[in-house]
Amino acid sequence: MKNRIGLSEKTVKENTNLLNVLIADEYVLFTKTRNYHWNVARGDFQELHKFFDEQYAILDEQIDEIAERVRMLGERPIATLRDFLKLSHLKEETVTETAEMIESLLHDHEHIITHLRKDIKITAENEDAGTCDFLTKVLGVHEKMIWMLSAYQKS
Repeated sequence: MKNRIGLSEKTVKENTNLLNVLIADEYVLFTKTRNYHWNVARGDFQELHKFFDEQYAILDEQIDEIAERVRMLGERPIATLRDFLKLSHLKEETVTETAEMIESLLHDHEHIITHLRKDIKITAENEDAGTCDFLTKVLGVHEKMIWMLSAYQKS
């Protein structure tokens, strides 16, 4: 699909590359969150089970929106598990204790935020206001998810 939104081919390639890495990170985080939804086991099971369900639903929607942004730029989003694992900054892991689940998710959201801040600067430098604005909204979603996850941490 040809880019018809006034961006150079170089800008489109650079920005879709960083968006595809973001898709990979989001997908690994989505999978972890779903895993924890399935495997949470403690006294407040029902509350955490529902909470993780809400979290992975938000991530699922976000993955779709990022892929659509890639398409708006005229490129194709990555869409295979192999590519997700190859490009992601995040690592798969299995934890069984609720406190470890919360800490793992917090760490991954923090990691995504760190990369988003860099990506926002790159897209701003590339004069791609649409992607810059889009990534700023994604950043806000992760900041809110950290706030919500932090409420489950033991002090």
